[in-house]
Order: sequence, then structure tokens, then C-alpha cells
Amino acid sequence: MRNAENWKSFHVSVFFSFRIPHSFPMPSDIQKDLELDSSAHAGTLFVEVVARYLKETRAEQGPVSTALSIAEIAARFDEPMPRTGRSLREVVERVARDAIGDANHLTHPMYMGHQVSAPLPAAIWTESVISALNNSLAVREMSPTLTAIEQRVVRWMVQLAGLGPRAGGTLTTGGTEATFTALLAARARALPDAWVNGVGANAPVVLYGEHAHYSVTRAIAQLGLGTRQAIAIPSRDLRMDVGALTQRLEQFARDGTRVMAVVATAGSTATGSFDDLEAIGRLCGDRGVWLHVDAAHGASALLSSAHRVRMRGIEHASSIAWDPHKMMLLPLSAGLLLVRDERELDAAFAQQAPYLFHGDDDERVVDQGVRSFMCSRRADALKLWVALQRYGAEGIGALFDHLCAVTRALHDAITERADFEALHPPEANILCFRWLGSPRRAESALDELNRELRDRYNRSGHGWITSTVLGGRRVLRVTLMNPLTHDRHVTRLLDGLAREAQTLL
Repeated sequence: MRNAENWKSFHVSVFFSFRIPHSFPMPSDIQKDLELDSSAHAGTLFVEVVARYLKETRAEQGPVSTALSIAEIAARFDEPMPRTGRSLREVVERVARDAIGDANHLTHPMYMGHQVSAPLPAAIWTESVISALNNSLAVREMSPTLTAIEQRVVRWMVQLAGLGPRAGGTLTTGGTEATFTALLAARARALPDAWVNGVGANAPVVLYGEHAHYSVTRAIAQLGLGTRQAIAIPSRDLRMDVGALTQRLEQFARDGTRVMAVVATAGSTATGSFDDLEAIGRLCGDRGVWLHVDAAHGASALLSSAHRVRMRGIEHASSIAWDPHKMMLLPLSAGLLLVRDERELDAAFAQQAPYLFHGDDDERVVDQGVRSFMCSRRADALKLWVALQRYGAEGIGALFDHLCAVTRALHDAITERADFEALHPPEANILCFRWLGSPRRAESALDELNRELRDRYNRSGHGWITSTVLGGRRVLRVTLMNPLTHDRHVTRLLDGLAREAQTLL
């Protein structure tokens, strides 16, 4: 007992001898740095670097990407954590030299790679405002003006899609989150008690086209349905075969198999193809099946007078994934999920958090945190709002038309050459093609030659493209996402690839 008392006394004495002070004085040099870094002069250092990058790449100065290996780039940043700070000018200079210098320069007209845009300038500058405000769009009280902006932007997009007065939505990080959330809402309709009891042993199925984005099967697995419940529908002419879909739905109706959703694609990743939304929409509507349209890439055609027809039937959708950071040319990230009935989106997240969501029903509709995976939600709606204010829906639609027209010019240029083959007519701004050689090389060798050709061309710095496998063959693939890319650039692409091919051989 005495030992216990002595031990207690020791603890008390130690506690009081090592008491935590009420406050830690901030070092004067840190205070000074914070003040300096808050000035217009400090901001100008960053602005000048970005403006120089935009100017040089738009003028086609310097390589499109890097010739360095992954290991060489990693070695550049292999250093211990800084213990003390440096001048802001030194830091910005290193950003320009070490980060920007060997990055992929998407604003260069010869970058024709992945579905990531050369972003609109006004949206680029808006990023600093978003970060400066740092409001989280979880609840209205945390972001009063920006929540209102997100609500307004969502209403604009709902009206473009023709989803009706009960529709709504939310911004997401991109199409993957949007599709996941949409299928979560579809699950809530099909299995209302799944949130509490799980999906059970007899899970419903989800049907999707064989060229659907991988996020569809990922969502099916993550929702606990199991990939066995993911039913791929074969394609015809690179689009979901509506006849095959009809047969599957009829079979499941006869068997008593529940169908949770059908996922159609508008602007597939591989070829930019659009499923027949009108036919699929009528089919799902007649059967009461949730139709989700992954239009992450293609929904921006709604802004285009020339290409809006490709989205015909979108009004039948129960939910739509749309990425303005693709064909509306916004900086990452800016995704959208739209739903025909806003209440279905709320039902997807059957939770209460009294420390956040404590308002009445009208307030809950405004609070975006009740219908999103994220609580800390960045105000990406602001850059979408700014882009529409600055360039207008018609202006952004005209950029969509331009990118599609240049892609068609590339297709036409390929058809005039003997050393290349176009594998499909472009429906938007994506095209797959193949180098064949002249005279044509043996089929058995073309896969490896096209793979190596793409790697060599990208390392040259003259341009940057991607590749994929289509119909079991390795092919070259371009996605035009830069308004400064014109017909002369796609001609230069083909000439550059041909030169690299001759060097390769």
C-alpha cells in the first residue's frame, strides 16, 4: 500500500514538473514568412511560373514529355525531409525546374494522350481562390456562397440533360465516384435494408457493356454484390448490343433474377463510342430497371450543337456520371453525378450525424454531405461556374466541336496513307489506329512494333499518345483534349510516328 502511495505521489510530482505550457510562442521567422507569403508579390512568383509554362507550351517550345526513366526522376527527389525552410523564390524555382520541366505538358498542342484536359485558363486561376477560401462543401453553414453555387451548377446540368423538376445531384471527384454513388442509390432502391443487413446471399445483377469503364465492375464488387453478379453484354460496332441486352433481361425475368441496374456508356474510354441511349432507355423504362449512364466523357456533347444528337435518350436515365474535367476542359478534379429523383440520392446514404446534419428537411437538401462519400469536399463547383461565366455554354460547346473536327481530320489523313490504318470512325475526340508499314508488315509482328513505336515516339519529346488493346490487337490511341491542337498537328503526329518507325526498323 505504501508503495502504491509512493508511486502515486511520484506521478503527481512528475506531472507538475513537466506541465504542458498554456501556449507555445510562434518563432518570429515563421511569423515573418507567413506574412511574406501572403503578399501579392509572393503570389506573383507562382503566377509567373504558370504563365510562362502556358506561354511556352502553347508556342510549342520544349518537349511534350520527358525522356528520363522513372528511376532517374525518383533520384531527383531522393532527399531527407527539410528541417528548416528556404526562401519562397528558391522553392518556386525548384518547382519550375524539377516538377514542371519533366512533367507531361498537356497544354502543348502535340500532347494527344489520356482523357485529361489542357484546362481553360480562367479555371486554372480559379484554383487559387478555391484554396484560399478553403470552405468545405459538406454543410451550408461551412460554405454558404459556394454551396449555393454548387446547387445552381447542378440545376444547370440537370436541365441540359432533361431529367425533370425532381432531379438533382452533387459534384464528385470524377466518374468513378459518380458511378459508385449511382449504383449505391440503385442498391438502396433494389435492397432497401442493405445498409443494415447487407446484400444477402441472393444479390441482384448489374448489366453493362463489354467496353464499359473498369469502375463499373469495381463498384459492383465494392458494393458487396460480387463480380459474379456483373453481367457483361457483348458489343456490336463498339457499342452495347441492344438485342443481346434484351435477351438477357428477358431471361432474367423468366428466371426470377433481380436486376439492380443497367449501365450504358456515352463516350467509351477506348474508342469514344456512344451506346444507343434511346433504345436502352426505353428498354429499361418498360421494365422498371435503373439505368445509369456513364457519360463521364461524352455528356459534354450536350453543350454542342453538332454532337448533342449522340446523347439522344439521356432523359431516360435514372442517373448520369459526367466529368467536366474531361470535355469541358476543367482542371482536375471536377465530376458530377445527376439523378432523376433527388430523394434516391439521399436514400443512398442512410446515416445521421447530429453534429453536422441537424437542419430540417429543406436544409438537408442543401447540405451536400448527406449525399456524398466525402465530408471534406473541395469547392470545385466554383471553377465550373467561373468557366461557364467566362466562356459560356456555347463557347465550351464550340471547343467540343473543334476537338471532334480535328479528330475527324486525323482519321481522314490516316485513310489517305498506306502505312497506317484507322480502326473505327471517330464519334467524338478519340481515335484508335495502327501503324502497318509500307509494304505492310506481318500481322504477327505488328503488336510488338506498335507497342515499341508508341514508347519511342513519346520518349522523343515530339508528342505523346497512348495505346490500348482493341479486338485483341495492340493499337495506337489518341484523345484530343487541347483546343490549340489543329489539323497541322495531327499531320505532324503521323509523320513523326512514321519517322520513328523507320528508325525502329
